Amino acid sequence: MSVLNSLKLVESRKNTRLSPIVQRRYKLVNKLHEQLELCEARKAGQTYAPKKIKTIKNPATGESTTVEAVKRVKEWFWTNDAGKINLAVKYGSQVLSFAKGKNAIEVATADDLIAALKALKDAVIAGELDAQIEAVSGALKAGFVK
Repeated sequence: MSVLNSLKLVESRKNTRLSPIVQRRYKLVNKLHEQLELCEARKAGQTYAPKKIKTIKNPATGESTTVEAVKRVKEWFWTNDAGKINLAVKYGSQVLSFAKGKNAIEVATADDLIAALKALKDAVIAGELDAQIEAVSGALKAGFVK
């Protein structure tokens, strides 16, 4: 019992539910991480092919089997007419607007793109894009209302 007496004992419960704002942040951070991995793999001359678990049902027997499939990751960046790289951040199928009429970030090189993605990831974690995420999330929810 002397070991337990040396420890600080408290009553505590684990919070099993995150607030909707934090859930949205994590969702966007995960997608930004995928884009970052995609850029870094492309820079290294490799392909980024994350795996996902998929359940397929055999129509003849009705038996379900679990297989590992490649997850498709769409690029959020492209090269514009001036040769610069543009990055549009998406939440779901909607593009986030950073300011009125500004929905993309322009960078010069692939290294700048990686730095911009890291900066965006930090900004999302810090809560700087909560208003933009909320606006887009509200627009997505409105599409499901009857």
